[in-house]
Amino acid sequence: MKFTLSWLKEHLDTQASLGEITEALTDLGLEVEGVTDPAAKLGTFTLARVLHAEQHPDADRLRVCRVLTDEGEKQIVCGAPNARAGITVVLAKPGDYVPGIDVTLGVGKIRGVESHGMMASERELELSDEHNGIIELPSGEVGEKFVDWLAANRPEAVDPVIEIKITPNRPDALGVHGVARDLAARGLGRLKQVEDVTVPGSFASPIGVTIAPEVAGKAPFFSGRLIRGVRNGPSPDWLQKRLTAIGLRPINALVDITNLFTFDLNRPLHVFDADKVKGNLIVRPSTEGEELLALDGKAYAFAPGTMIIADEAGPESIAGIMGGEHSGCSDGTVNVFLESAYWDPIAIATAGRALKISSDARYRFERGVDPAFTLPGLELATQMILELCGGEASEVVTAGAVPDTSRSYLLEPARVSSLVGMDIPEAEQRATLTALGFRLEGDRAFVPSWRPDVQGSADLVEEVARVASLTKLQGQPLPRPQAGVPQSVLTPLQRREQAARRMAASLGYNECVTYSFIDQKAAVLFGGGSDAVRIENPISSEMTHMRPDLLPGLLAAAARNQARGFADLALFECGPVFSGGEPGEQDLHLSGILVGANAARDPYASRRKVDIYDAKADAEAILQTIGAPAKAQINRKLDGWWHPGRAGNIALGPNALATFGEIHPRVLRHFGIKGAAVGFTVRIAAVPLPKVRTPSRPALVLSDLQAVERDFAFVVDSGVEALTLVNAAVGADKALIERVTVFDQFTGLEGGKKSIAITARLQPREKTLTDAEIEAVSARIVEKVSKATGGVLRS
Repeated sequence: MKFTLSWLKEHLDTQASLGEITEALTDLGLEVEGVTDPAAKLGTFTLARVLHAEQHPDADRLRVCRVLTDEGEKQIVCGAPNARAGITVVLAKPGDYVPGIDVTLGVGKIRGVESHGMMASERELELSDEHNGIIELPSGEVGEKFVDWLAANRPEAVDPVIEIKITPNRPDALGVHGVARDLAARGLGRLKQVEDVTVPGSFASPIGVTIAPEVAGKAPFFSGRLIRGVRNGPSPDWLQKRLTAIGLRPINALVDITNLFTFDLNRPLHVFDADKVKGNLIVRPSTEGEELLALDGKAYAFAPGTMIIADEAGPESIAGIMGGEHSGCSDGTVNVFLESAYWDPIAIATAGRALKISSDARYRFERGVDPAFTLPGLELATQMILELCGGEASEVVTAGAVPDTSRSYLLEPARVSSLVGMDIPEAEQRATLTALGFRLEGDRAFVPSWRPDVQGSADLVEEVARVASLTKLQGQPLPRPQAGVPQSVLTPLQRREQAARRMAASLGYNECVTYSFIDQKAAVLFGGGSDAVRIENPISSEMTHMRPDLLPGLLAAAARNQARGFADLALFECGPVFSGGEPGEQDLHLSGILVGANAARDPYASRRKVDIYDAKADAEAILQTIGAPAKAQINRKLDGWWHPGRAGNIALGPNALATFGEIHPRVLRHFGIKGAAVGFTVRIAAVPLPKVRTPSRPALVLSDLQAVERDFAFVVDSGVEALTLVNAAVGADKALIERVTVFDQFTGLEGGKKSIAITARLQPREKTLTDAEIEAVSARIVEKVSKATGGVLRS
């Protein structure tokens, strides 16, 4: 959003400086992105007078001039054809920077003649494109600053241009009047009210307007009137300069007036050449095969159902977005139909995105213009057209009704202190809201029609604090509890999440924060991509679905790093994943991936490729940190994105607490990962909470008695899993057997057999074990394993 300082002062009676205004705008939430101040780059130039000019001895097109300056007479060589005695010029001295040619002047010689500066043209000072000669001023004194002369004689040339950044919730600030209202509420001046105008119609409009029932919800109100006998052509100089200053190209008076209202009062309008309109205008959905050549010179084919303005011959305008070339106004336009309408923001945003059209009208309508200003804007624009172009206006024709946006909220002055932490007197709060256009009745604040963003009492507090300036907010320490230890504010799940993040970081992983949206192809690879998690209004085609897993984001990050030469990676992320779009259909996961060598985590260790046991160890370490039971087991009920033979689940019965292993090669190819990658996913919420919630760790139980270890080697069928054998061995005596571990596996025996060797650790609690007791436990281990697996001791 751009505007000039003088334009702002047409709505704001103020004596504030440019710096005060820009500082206040940013503080009010209308961030100033840039200020173009012509006076700043012209401040060094002064006026001078040419006393004498003669031909250069060695150049036909150069003249040697004696110039009277504030430092006395100077010799300047000039190539301008109008350099002559008696004219007042703009002088650039040695040391001055000339913006139009990007040069800092010095004393130099031109064809052997010394020159002390230059006399500037308008293009060299970036005042215009004129460069056929130097500037000749009709008045001015020698030594007078050029910017002072411009301010008195051509003020538009030194009028600063301010550009502000408008957040989507502030459509009221998309007009200069709305910006002035905020500054007036801050106390930087008095807001000048918009004139209340009614232009009486002298005849009935021959063009009627209707809204088709199919689009009644998208087009609540449509109005317009015919103005006949206009004289179109170039707009006045003041209007052209105003539009040019903010980067718009003047076209003709009628179009320039509509552009002025768009930026001045945030009221987009459109003008049709009435002689090219066949019959009445109707707002309706488009049909199959309809298209329109728009004012930007491009032809747009409409999908069925696109909201358009049409006459009896077909489409004439894309409603609320852009008009058509056929009925556009030219210098020969004599009769014009002026349209002022209110469109549903969502409908305009949807149509604009589908057609890929960006226009000033769409930008405003999709954010929400003031519906109550639809008819007043039409009247004001009619008045200006009659003043600048002449003509005669018809009666206003309308269809639909202006939406009722009236609403009020409870004004609670004490909430400013509780919500924001600022003590603002009630009288000041009321004055602020009144200055912003709110109507106060008792303890109710009625929201103005141009503020669609105010949707509750908390928004009233925000407005008061914003105008008062949040820079005045001072930090206050929280009150200390009188006695005892304060209650924890974190839930058990939040504490687990913190602990899991810390452990992952301590293991050498770098934390990533990726988008919760991914593309559908990636989502399908990880069991998602259904319509239940599809984004209705996605940011881009690569962010269409909620993520079903954290691994897609980590793999995409790894691919980007590999493309930049980082081959060894250890990345993790903790965040929500989504199985549906309803509340409760999400889970909290922590996932990590390892790519390349272990140098990513420990650059001082001997270099080796990472494998599934790295991922398994890290997953187990995180599970232990968040309190997972030690009796969890491994199974292979895997999802399709894990390598089927090189991955596993850490589970309690059917409840999988974590998954680790290699990522499926098909998935790696999709993301462009070079080489293998291993990873893990810890389901933080799946780990059961302890039944007894004590603030301390459980008691440490140690035994003074010597533990005994016995090794066993069993020959079993090749299809028997080691876990089955281990569980059977533990079941031989759960009280005495502390743990069972696998230390060897040998395959390739005759008959499709394999050998699995285990170590059983026996830990007595009450007395030292005798040989007979050890042998009895060993026999039970052999019996249990044989029964569970059909295996026999290897001879």
